[in-house]
Amino acid sequence: MPQIVRIERALISVTNKEGIVDFARALVEQGTEIISTGGTAETLRQNNIPVTEVSDYTGFPEILDGRVKTLHPKIHAGILAQLDKKDHTEEMRKHEIKPINMVVVNLYDFESVYKNKDDTPLREALEKIDIGGPTLLRAAAKNFPYVVVVCDPADYPKLIEEIKRDGGVSGLTRLKLAQKVFEKTNKYDAMIAKFLDGARKSLEWSIGIAAEIQVGMKLA
Repeated sequence: MPQIVRIERALISVTNKEGIVDFARALVEQGTEIISTGGTAETLRQNNIPVTEVSDYTGFPEILDGRVKTLHPKIHAGILAQLDKKDHTEEMRKHEIKPINMVVVNLYDFESVYKNKDDTPLREALEKIDIGGPTLLRAAAKNFPYVVVVCDPADYPKLIEEIKRDGGVSGLTRLKLAQKVFEKTNKYDAMIAKFLDGARKSLEWSIGIAAEIQVGMKLA
């Protein structure tokens, strides 16, 4: 595991854009290439930060109303490659895949859905379940020996400070950030599970009432 990971390439895709412009600008000033998705990419462009859209990077468009954006081998191989393994680096060269050294992601706001669960239709709630975000975070966290994963805007300032001071991010910092990711995704999944459990109970109640009404009509 390298002691310091230098940030040559960062994938940024955030729902909460607090602090992201300053963070991305600081990365670019340190020589980092930014890859990003729709809304985040537009925010960065509006602030004169050079950015490559994920669809341009992968050569494949976002599809299914944005449900599929970052779920692509060129993205995930770039994140998951163990760069000290010769077979990994050779495969990457063969398929023209570049390493992604940093992943900056925060998730769709499902907490608001959960807090308003009694007023949120199930179909609408399902659209707020993030798939690509947790997948990116977990992939980067798993491969923290080679990748810096960032899921909390509060970590931006100290990361930039470390990068400016040391030229990259230390192994201990990467480990702490990876741990934070798994804590966050665990809570996120638990919240979704509780919401769906409530939906199941509501559906079972509705089915039970309908069955009682049907039995009552037959007896009448």
